[in-house]
Amino acid sequence: MSTTLGKSTGRRPAGRWRTVDLVTSAVLGVAFGVVFWGWHFAYSALDPLFALFPPVAGLVSGVWLLPAVVGALVVRRPGAALLTELVAASVEALLGTQWSAGVLVSGAVQGLGVEIAVALFLWRRWTLAVAVLAGAVAAAAESVYEWSAYWAAWSWDWKLVYAGFFVVSGVLVAGLGGWALVRALARSGALSAFAAGHEHRTRG
Repeated sequence: MSTTLGKSTGRRPAGRWRTVDLVTSAVLGVAFGVVFWGWHFAYSALDPLFALFPPVAGLVSGVWLLPAVVGALVVRRPGAALLTELVAASVEALLGTQWSAGVLVSGAVQGLGVEIAVALFLWRRWTLAVAVLAGAVAAAAESVYEWSAYWAAWSWDWKLVYAGFFVVSGVLVAGLGGWALVRALARSGALSAFAAGHEHRTRG
């Protein structure tokens, strides 16, 4: 299986948004926001496990990074990761979550983490490696934010272990998982208006 979604094709500048880009970012964000709301219950069910060793929560935290990675890989515009993640966080907050409006700050941090990763390649390269890097950077950024926002009482050993676990989850769940999800959407024809869909058709 190919590990690339390809480089951005076409002559349109990377920063120029189309209506379909905005709509798709919003739709993806809403869909992931509902997923977040459901994931909240599964996450809460793991509280007994977290009580044994709290930093292990980082291993399942990559889910929160998926909207930003998927939004970036699909829309391929500066700000797509941030917009998709913020919409998802807003929907999650509206539906109700134990973190209340704090999810909006997390959404901004996570989205910016992915933006930093894809900006290194000027929004022109969309390989599995870039997706994995995006998940790792977003996880690292969110970990640092959470050290003071949620885990201020932890020792530095716990904080660093949590960050390491979170980065692993960011790589596997958000990076690899997000890339695989975009590939699946491209195969289904749902991304026919985007470069990812075009690349799948030309390879097929």
